[in-house]
Amino acid sequence: MKRHSFALGLGVSALCLLAASAAPEIALAARAPAVVQTREAGDVGSAQSAPVTSVDLAKQAKSAILMDFATGKVLYAKNAHERLPMASITKIMTLLLIFEAIDSGKLKWTDRVQASERAASMGGSQIFLEPGETMTVRDLVKGIAIASANDACVAMAEHLDGSEEAFVARMNQRAKELGLTDTHFANCNGLPAPNHYSSAHDIAVMSRALLMHPEVTAFTSVYSDYLRKDTDHPLWLVNTNKLVRFYDGVDGLKTGYTQEAKYCLSATAKRDGFRVIAVVMGEPRPTVRNAEIAAMLNYAFAHYKSVQVYPRGHVVGQVAVKRGTRDRVDAVTAEPVAFVTERSSHTAYTTEVQWMTLKAPVSRGQVVGRVLVKSAGQVVANVPLVAKDDVPKATFFQSLGKTVKKVITFGQAR
Repeated sequence: MKRHSFALGLGVSALCLLAASAAPEIALAARAPAVVQTREAGDVGSAQSAPVTSVDLAKQAKSAILMDFATGKVLYAKNAHERLPMASITKIMTLLLIFEAIDSGKLKWTDRVQASERAASMGGSQIFLEPGETMTVRDLVKGIAIASANDACVAMAEHLDGSEEAFVARMNQRAKELGLTDTHFANCNGLPAPNHYSSAHDIAVMSRALLMHPEVTAFTSVYSDYLRKDTDHPLWLVNTNKLVRFYDGVDGLKTGYTQEAKYCLSATAKRDGFRVIAVVMGEPRPTVRNAEIAAMLNYAFAHYKSVQVYPRGHVVGQVAVKRGTRDRVDAVTAEPVAFVTERSSHTAYTTEVQWMTLKAPVSRGQVVGRVLVKSAGQVVANVPLVAKDDVPKATFFQSLGKTVKKVITFGQAR
């Protein structure tokens, strides 16, 4: 009888606790104090903001920019916000939407895409798709990334959104989400069209977003390859970006040329973990374009180095979730956590993690906190932390069970 009374009393107590919303109070507080760690960066430069050089590294370009990939810090700029025709550099945004569709599960590399008559009719650079011909997503991306294929872009756009017009609307929406104020797309491949423009700055930002999908360089770094290799009509592809063969560290990204745009290039190179993005627009000749991009990359690698704190997707810690099916969720970095330093000096840095107060439901990718990196009294990196998984809202009985479990274990259960 005493045992029965104890069990009944425990059940009533648990119900009272739940009714009074005591369950979340038993769990660890969602807003945990900031966690601060101190580390030595070693012989890697000053934590001060990297100055934009006064040296003209791209004398013949109409517009140019040099950007650190990890932080987005600008190391050199020339007319960086001037709106100019961008030619096939347009395909950076096209590729970004394709890679995002693959990441979301909307698209698979092995999916087969059928070319419409309109896609097959595209002029300029192409892989000579025939109306009705089918090709895998992987092969079409290969055609876009290596050979700058206009027909492959339209085929992918129609496959993903039903029409190129609908796909272009999403390109413009994605540009707004990235904060690109100097960009407007009229098509998905960069063929000459009214109201189709961008700037060196915006191209660098969209290039950075694309490079957040590291598998893209498996395509853009290839100098030559084949399509339809085992058929009667093999097509040899040669990369339009010759720097992938002739400059150490270059593994992308995209060239562009029309009579109006002249020679354009967004290039990226990586050495010793330090990746930079260099963009030039309106160059008079391809040799000048390549030479000025090389000079910008040389400048970056000679003067700066990147301190890598955490890679993208790194689990920094766990954050508490109130009223969820789980009490905690892993928090991962939304992008690389790093900062640029001058090569000639050294410094120490600290990391500080700031958690948000969370209440279920929590969605995968939802911002749950931030990680700050400080050096010499300045914030040199400030990166969002996002939830690694979904945490649904707990039902009444799930909450009741968790509450009872915590009471029995004196709040130690999770």
